[in-house]
Amino acid sequence: MAADRSGRFISVDWGTSNRREYLIEDGAVLATTRDDRGILEMAGAGYEEAIAGIRAMHGDLPVLIAGMAGSNRGWREAQYVDAPARAEDVAARLLWVEPGRTAIVPGVAWRDPAAPSVMRGEEVQLLGAVAAGLTPPTALLAQPGTHNKWVEMGDGAIGRFSTAITGELFALLRGGSILSAQLGGEVEGGAAFREGLRDARTKPLTSALFGARAAGLLGYRADADTADYVSGLLIGADVGGAGVEGREAFVLSDATLGALYLAAIEELGGRAHLVDTAQAFVAGMTLIRSLTR
Repeated sequence: MAADRSGRFISVDWGTSNRREYLIEDGAVLATTRDDRGILEMAGAGYEEAIAGIRAMHGDLPVLIAGMAGSNRGWREAQYVDAPARAEDVAARLLWVEPGRTAIVPGVAWRDPAAPSVMRGEEVQLLGAVAAGLTPPTALLAQPGTHNKWVEMGDGAIGRFSTAITGELFALLRGGSILSAQLGGEVEGGAAFREGLRDARTKPLTSALFGARAAGLLGYRADADTADYVSGLLIGADVGGAGVEGREAFVLSDATLGALYLAAIEELGGRAHLVDTAQAFVAGMTLIRSLTR
């Protein structure tokens, strides 16, 4: 990417529902903006105009984009880099939309026919977390969200990883299932959540989910606590499948969701640490840009 004399560039985290821009200079964030113009809102058009608008706000600078804008549903499809993947591998495969001006970061793929997985955007946080010293170069990292990632980092490279649709499943259950009427409460990580974590270790998930409905109907659990319990079941099943017992895990998340995963990891015998995702993302984009200048 063409160097700017000021050392500044614009980084865009372009997701499915939201978009966030950072004006960065030498790894420091000078300004940031956020809106709801994710790829669903863009509907496959208007990306050039959107980039022009971003430059109008932050300056006529190089733009580096990560996330779903590089998917087959976004602006231009940036082909996956195969894991194990280092920052140098990712930087070498940038998709240039405007040579020297605008580039899209490729995602990363784990090509195992028995357990394939892909990511877009998360790779920047993972590489940035190591680069910034937020995690060790060899460690188990989790990225909670709609599609939670579990990643084995090895000597700073993204290695084997898997994806669980934990957040999406909870949203589907809350929005259109037999449990919907009982899932209106807040998820607070309380006693019902911890009960769900424990039950996830001993009960089949599908029957435990129906049991959550029956417990409300029969007066064994208040409906106000059902969301907490079901969240515990889903997160407990997710964490239980990651093999955290006796291990350290680094959770890249906001404080609210991160607290639930920290509690689950510790309940299942692991040691958990919360990592700031924005700091990791900025560090990752700064690293990738430095490798292209």
